[in-house]
Amino acid sequence: MTTAQRPPDLFDRRTHAVGRFAVPVVLGLVYGYWAATTRRHGGPLTGWNILFGFMTALVFAVVSIALFFATRHMRRGQHALLWAMFAGIALGFLFSQSGHSVYSTVGLGLVIAAAVFLLNYYRYYTHEPKRPEERTDWRPAR
Repeated sequence: MTTAQRPPDLFDRRTHAVGRFAVPVVLGLVYGYWAATTRRHGGPLTGWNILFGFMTALVFAVVSIALFFATRHMRRGQHALLWAMFAGIALGFLFSQSGHSVYSTVGLGLVIAAAVFLLNYYRYYTHEPKRPEERTDWRPAR
């Protein structure tokens, strides 16, 4: 009987649990700051601009946390597609704040989504266990 080799885990469970929420929140704050800075086009900082940045950060963090928990039990194609859609929409939204046309915004979003889909699908395909007995408890058998 052979056992599957796993890489060593450098952090304990508590660190991973905190990271599941801390990383999306920090990325959301960076995303919100980026969106607010792009939207004001070098003009004065206003209260509405700060509110826009915090609301954008909140939406980004909530959606990314929800996707993280929702995609844990999905097949690799669905998993990759949802993250690709999220990345395409997020970067397309940032690009639209700079005043570019809808066509270029949608085009950039689609290019980013396609690239993220291909990269994620390849990653999930190559890291998925081949035999049912090698599966971990967090992903159900197909």
